[in-house]
Amino acid sequence: MVIKKVCCIGAGYVGGPTCTVIAYKCPEVTVTVVDLSQERIDQWNSEDFNLPIYEPSLVEVVKECRGRNLFFSTDIDTAIQEADLIFISVNTPTKTFGLGKGRAPDLKYIENASRRIAKIADTDKIVVEKSTVPVRAAESIQRILQANNKPGCSFEVLSNPEFLAEGTAIRDLLNPDRVLIGGDETPRGRRAMEDLACVYENWIPRKKIILTNTWSSELSKLAGNAFLAQRISSINAMSAICEATGADVAEVAHAVGTDSRIGPKFLQASLGFGGSCFQKDVLNLVYLCEALNLPEVAAYWHQVIAMNDLQRRRFANKIISSLFNTVTDKKIAILGFAFKKDTGDTRESSSIYLCKFLMEEGAHLNIYDPQVVPQQILSELKYPSICDDPKKVDRLVTIFKSPYEAIKDTHAFVICTEWDEFVTLDYQTIYNSMLKPAFAFDGRRVLDHDNMQQIGFHIETVGKRRNMKGLNGYTPVTP
Repeated sequence: MVIKKVCCIGAGYVGGPTCTVIAYKCPEVTVTVVDLSQERIDQWNSEDFNLPIYEPSLVEVVKECRGRNLFFSTDIDTAIQEADLIFISVNTPTKTFGLGKGRAPDLKYIENASRRIAKIADTDKIVVEKSTVPVRAAESIQRILQANNKPGCSFEVLSNPEFLAEGTAIRDLLNPDRVLIGGDETPRGRRAMEDLACVYENWIPRKKIILTNTWSSELSKLAGNAFLAQRISSINAMSAICEATGADVAEVAHAVGTDSRIGPKFLQASLGFGGSCFQKDVLNLVYLCEALNLPEVAAYWHQVIAMNDLQRRRFANKIISSLFNTVTDKKIAILGFAFKKDTGDTRESSSIYLCKFLMEEGAHLNIYDPQVVPQQILSELKYPSICDDPKKVDRLVTIFKSPYEAIKDTHAFVICTEWDEFVTLDYQTIYNSMLKPAFAFDGRRVLDHDNMQQIGFHIETVGKRRNMKGLNGYTPVTP
């Protein structure tokens, strides 16, 4: 099959950027991204390019392709009917109730998309699962399609997981480490994999395109994110030891990272990992291990999540103990609410949990983020698992459009997201505007700590015990 028309069901963080780059690099292919949300599609089609997600360089690529061979629509049925290849890029959240609660993925959107494809399609299609799914999910999709297909219409189901890092998604798509395609080990399955590979070969060297069986592809996605999350939790575990012994976690990470077998990436100690993938995928892996009667393996991977939770709680405790063991009615500025810089995504952001712990202690929070809209911040903090009283959030949280205004008249500020602008703020002006003693908590290790101390700040960070005895007559309280 020569693929001329592509449909993507789901216009979110995966489907939107992925199909935009396909359209950009394959001008002879017509790409239509569809979604049930009219509001989201309207944003993708907005004249001022006020897109529903923020990603560096995404606007420029959309401007290049939209209206030429890239289209956004709510007409899902027409897009399915006309497509040669259909990506399923819908949400796969972790279940919040029932069997597998808190671990298993909720596949209802995958199933709904599959049933809609089966109902509408009347010609052969290649259906590609792009969403993160558990192992053997493709088999379920195939069964739905085969049980409902029309005479003369056949489907080949492939696994093509994404390995994007938010904030660098366009760069990752244009120059990926690898493209993974899994399919049935049959002549028809192999042909379908080659057809999809031909699309990617428009800009990606063939040696970077890996063909596997379906289940290896699905498991590789979970394994990749689990390994990355494991590295973050490992260095954060080391940060706790560093704070207790006087070692510097940055020096430890550098020494360890120079080992060619380990490498330096993902060894930056911080508040912990967030985002839509790491926690969800590790929990999916835990559930898979439990279902396969591998409790010891499940416990091993679950400890990665437990360490991440502990890191957030430890940092909150550091803030409370440093502020004379109480933050009740004190104003604390939270700088950054997105889970990482260069994205507006707040899913599983460490900022959410830090705010939760501080609100439980009665702190008043001044929040600033350059990309996250106020409604999203309030929505996250009012989620029942974060705060059971929405009025409490309204009373304790104020959102600002300027970091200087957010920090003014506060007892402390906390760097929660490593936005570049936080490195270049005028901290002398900030110090002058704060209550004294002025506290700075660097949860991302991005500030010049010696300079901050010279200005007069009492500064605390992750993975480093600071000897501040005698500085302006203050000795921090030991947790």
